[in-house]
Amino acid sequence: MSHEHNAAGASHGNVKQYTIGFILSVLLTIIPFGMVMAGGIDRGVVVAAIAITAVAQVLVQLVFFLHMNSSSEQRWNVIAFVYTIMCIAVLLIGSVWIMNYLHSNMML
Repeated sequence: MSHEHNAAGASHGNVKQYTIGFILSVLLTIIPFGMVMAGGIDRGVVVAAIAITAVAQVLVQLVFFLHMNSSSEQRWNVIAFVYTIMCIAVLLIGSVWIMNYLHSNMML
C-alpha cells in the first residue's frame, strides 16, 4: 500500500529546498535584528534594511515553503496572489489618498 499522493497542482519540496529556505529565513531575520541591537546605525539605513529584508523574507517564504513559481501547475495560485496584492495596494493607497485629501480640506 503506497502513501504517495500528489494532488493535481500540488508541488512538494524536498529536504534540501526546505533547509535552504530555513537558512535564508533565519539570515533575513538576524540581519535587521542585529542592526537594531547594535545601535549607532543611522535610523534611515535601519528602516531601509528592515524593509528590504522583509520583502526578501516574503519572497523566500513564497518560493521555498509555498512553492510558488512560474510552472503551469502554480499559475492559478500566482494569479490569486497577484490579485490579492493588487487589492491590498488599492485599499492602502486609496485610504492614504482619501486621508490626505480630507486633511488638506480640514478647517483649522
